[in-house]
Amino acid sequence: MNQRPPAPSFDGERPSPQSLRQQYESGATVQELMATSGLSYGTLLNRLKGAGTVMRTSWQTRRMRADPEARRRLAAHLRTLYEEHGATLTELASAAGETRAVARGLLIEAGGTVRTTQQTLQIRAAARAVERQKLAQSLRVKYEAGATVPALARECGFSVGTVYRLLRIAGTPMRAQHRHGPAGQVDKR
Repeated sequence: MNQRPPAPSFDGERPSPQSLRQQYESGATVQELMATSGLSYGTLLNRLKGAGTVMRTSWQTRRMRADPEARRRLAAHLRTLYEEHGATLTELASAAGETRAVARGLLIEAGGTVRTTQQTLQIRAAARAVERQKLAQSLRVKYEAGATVPALARECGFSVGTVYRLLRIAGTPMRAQHRHGPAGQVDKR
């Protein structure tokens, strides 16, 4: 996936600082230039700096060599996760296998706008409310089909109070409460 620039051929003569700079700015690494020119690390750096070369970090080299189409697709995918699914920058970084800073850069490259923490919390709260409403509606359907509140609580792993609350959210008309005890016995309150 990483495309390496063509190795320069120096035909036995020492390359000029300008030719080294040109190769470096085309994407060659210091290690590659050392191998092709036969210069030591220190000499090569001195020649590059003498020619006015702006040095880059290893991650900048990797970014420069990355397949632009794959990078564009990844950036678009991250933007979709961020904008349509409410993912955080940390989640984007995990999905991309990168750091938060790289994920943020990809998001911006794809035309996305970075949210504030408060905006992310609001999006997540809205998503939870939608899910809670769906759950409440499914509980209502089961309750109206004859299921009891304790049975629904066991089935969902919720407390009886939570099931009652969800049924109220769904606007469920509640059945009359049953008296649990021997028949004919009146509960004295």
